[in-house]
Amino acid sequence: MLETIIRDVNAVAWGLPMLILLLGTGIYLTLGLGFMTLRKVPRAVSLLFSGVSGRGEGDIVPFKALMTSLSATIGTGNIAGVATAITLGGPGALFWMWITALFGMATKYAEGVLAVRYREQDDQGSYSGGPMYYIRNGLGERYGSFATGLAFAFALFGATAGFGLANTVQSNSVAQVLTDNAGIPWWITGVVLMLLVGAVILGGIKRIADTAGAVVPAMAISYILMSLIVILMNISDVPAAFSTIIDSAFNGASAAGGFAGATVWAAIRFGVARGIFSNEAGLGSAPIAHAAAKTDEPVEQGLVAMLGTLIDTLIVCTMTGLVIVLTGVLDSGVSGASLTSMAFGAVLPGGEWVVTVGVVVFATTTMMGWAFYGERCVVYLFGTRGIMPFRVLWVLAIPVGAGADLGLIWLVADTLNAFMAIPNLVGLLLLSPVVFALTREYFGRKPSGDTVKG
Repeated sequence: MLETIIRDVNAVAWGLPMLILLLGTGIYLTLGLGFMTLRKVPRAVSLLFSGVSGRGEGDIVPFKALMTSLSATIGTGNIAGVATAITLGGPGALFWMWITALFGMATKYAEGVLAVRYREQDDQGSYSGGPMYYIRNGLGERYGSFATGLAFAFALFGATAGFGLANTVQSNSVAQVLTDNAGIPWWITGVVLMLLVGAVILGGIKRIADTAGAVVPAMAISYILMSLIVILMNISDVPAAFSTIIDSAFNGASAAGGFAGATVWAAIRFGVARGIFSNEAGLGSAPIAHAAAKTDEPVEQGLVAMLGTLIDTLIVCTMTGLVIVLTGVLDSGVSGASLTSMAFGAVLPGGEWVVTVGVVVFATTTMMGWAFYGERCVVYLFGTRGIMPFRVLWVLAIPVGAGADLGLIWLVADTLNAFMAIPNLVGLLLLSPVVFALTREYFGRKPSGDTVKG
């Protein structure tokens, strides 16, 4: 009975209105910025690497802020989520993931700008920011208790949602893949993950950022290189693969191979939904990491932040999607990470280990990155006295998730993620004039920039 109720709530929470709100916010911000987020990608890349040393107030350099957000974003969704989207929506789902990412870059940009603009320092000197702060500090004077309630709601859902999709579900995925492929008992995986993640998050944002700065680029580049090997082995089929993806996006998968039930609407629905799940644009999680960046320029951190969506979806998810389409495993009846594993294994001896290692590393870093997100939400709610209890609870939940049946937990956490997104999106829309004004002011005084509309 309870599971049925939660399932019904989840269907509403992630239904068509939510997808319209998420994608619509990205479209609105993209138009308001005059497509600046698409035009300024080279500048964003330049800022990312020229600012590695960091300048201005903050806890971590901009590069590590991006790596921290990517550590939480690049996860099993890039492996299993893409495969599920293509299975349910046909190859065209990948096209709609691209569209979602292109507009999602503006959403992530706005989140990064506002995170730095309205961040605060806690009583331990660490920087805290994100939706709860830019909603309260940016909207509180005008909207009063409404803004206070929105900020509180985001912090509450943010502090609790991570225990599901970013903690127990991740440790469960790692335990399952290691049991299936290496015969390692789930409890051993749970204990090792608990010790590993605990050693990192107990050191706070600087240790998390240091770990993310080392691990995330290495794991992402390795996965991309292995994907490129598969793509190059099938290079003659790449044009046909892109044709299949685009044709399926507008004509349904039946025109591109006859996948049962994969209509145009299914491609749009699952492409948009999985794209948002993958890059988290609009969810409000990433700006919590970007608020800790050493910078005095909100716009510059916004430019760095939007690269997260580009890397996560337009690069990593595209690699997974192309490997699946090129290797011809779509009609196997398999879905999720198993489909991606089958795709790599079909052309590379031992290729399934690419997915095994990817799931283990991606899931582990997701647990680390989201631990910081939850911690900052707890600081907003209870002050710094809540940090250590939260960290202890986070670490103890890891082995529990490794051996539990998480069907209900997955549904609850998934629903809480939707509840996180709503106050964040409302805040972004109401504060969009601030984003537009800061952007105009920044590019107005930078000789290499041009002004934006809005």
